[in-house]
Amino acid sequence: MSTNGKRYNEEFKQKIIELYNSGSSATELEREYGVTRTTIYKWIKENTEIQVDDQESITSKDVLKMKKENAKLKEEIEILKKALTIFAKK
Repeated sequence: MSTNGKRYNEEFKQKIIELYNSGSSATELEREYGVTRTTIYKWIKENTEIQVDDQESITSKDVLKMKKENAKLKEEIEILKKALTIFAKK
């Protein structure tokens, strides 16, 4: 992954997404704000809500966060299991 790329804050990303959703094309936004179309489409995909049920929706970004958290919790559980076996022997 490139470390030379620009970093945009969430407020700026949301502004671009709102402009796109209100009718501006990705090409127009690319020219006006200097953000590539690929990046704009990535932000839109990450922030598009998926309806889970009648009262809840989730974004792709949220799913990725939950997957990371789940992996971290699984690792912590494995560490605790190993510690438990060590202490159980004593």
